[in-house]
Amino acid sequence: QVQLVESGGGLVQAGGSLRLSCAASGRTLSSYTVGWFRQAPGKEREFVAAISWSGGNTFYADSVKGRFTISRDNAKITVLLQMNSLKPEDTAVYYCAAIARRPIGRMDYNYDYWGQGTQVTVSS
Repeated sequence: QVQLVESGGGLVQAGGSLRLSCAASGRTLSSYTVGWFRQAPGKEREFVAAISWSGGNTFYADSVKGRFTISRDNAKITVLLQMNSLKPEDTAVYYCAAIARRPIGRMDYNYDYWGQGTQVTVSS
């Protein structure tokens, strides 16, 4: 069982930045493809970004392309989501998800493990 923990959420003004971090309890994420999803109040959870377990491939939702960057730290312990130029519509609970040694997926069912989420609120 892989326990994922997100951190870095908070309240920021529109145009600001936040960096989210996803870590696995007791292990590194070096062998896992990791995705970020988000769910706004009253909406379905949606894909945001993902990075392959090899680190060579990344994929972004159109709504965040050019503003968000997903990456791994050098030790591959955590996966980061740098969020710049934030907009009020980015307000949501952000979840990281992981699956071992699989290609990037954009659907919930592509991932086996999920964190509890971290709240991101962007004020206008």
